[in-house]
Amino acid sequence: MSRTAVIAGVGPDLGASLARRFAAEGCRVALLARSTEFIEDLAADLPDPGEGLAVRTDIADPDQVAAAFETVRDEFGPVDVLVNHASAGSWKGLMDASLEEFERAWAVNGRGAFCCSREAVADMLDTDGGTVIFTGATSAVRGRGGAIGFSAAKFAARGMAEDMARELGPEGIHVAHVVVDGQILPADEGARSMDRDAETYLDPDEIAESYWHLVEQDRSAWTLELDLRPHVEEF
Repeated sequence: MSRTAVIAGVGPDLGASLARRFAAEGCRVALLARSTEFIEDLAADLPDPGEGLAVRTDIADPDQVAAAFETVRDEFGPVDVLVNHASAGSWKGLMDASLEEFERAWAVNGRGAFCCSREAVADMLDTDGGTVIFTGATSAVRGRGGAIGFSAAKFAARGMAEDMARELGPEGIHVAHVVVDGQILPADEGARSMDRDAETYLDPDEIAESYWHLVEQDRSAWTLELDLRPHVEEF
């Protein structure tokens, strides 16, 4: 049976890999992002047998989130899979970060994931369950220093995922948090460090494979948290 998957926050790296992987498995994939140019091209070029739908959405705006999920339901039906992948950073320390920068990071990573989850889970409770995956980061398990907004928001999202996993598991909804502990290989070669070996990056296609395993996991083996990192000493 074809699933409807929503990826909330899609860019050219891991978000695109997730969309392609889910589509290759036959999912109808809704791509949410603030900018439409990239997601429209990606939606039109997803592998068979999947389908793509680009929905311009600012995840920080609850009204836009609600409207986006209505669009998805109208086109594809109820949501079976949600990936909370949107991220915003406040790359400053306590004394340099403004309240607006701090709150923007929370609005996307925390409140935005909350709003997306409520929309998706409402569908899952009315059907046969589903899967919600949170994309975490190193900063979700240890503060990095000098990025207080990002660290606070990612810690909050991790706690939300753990709470939801315990609340919703009995309802047949698998909630997992993925710690992406390392730098993902950029799709743009110009963004890669010239003096760094490619194997020290995380491969977004391999991460997408791990996400798909979370979707397909039998209930008896559900994962609460998955830690992904390169197998090299520097990490």
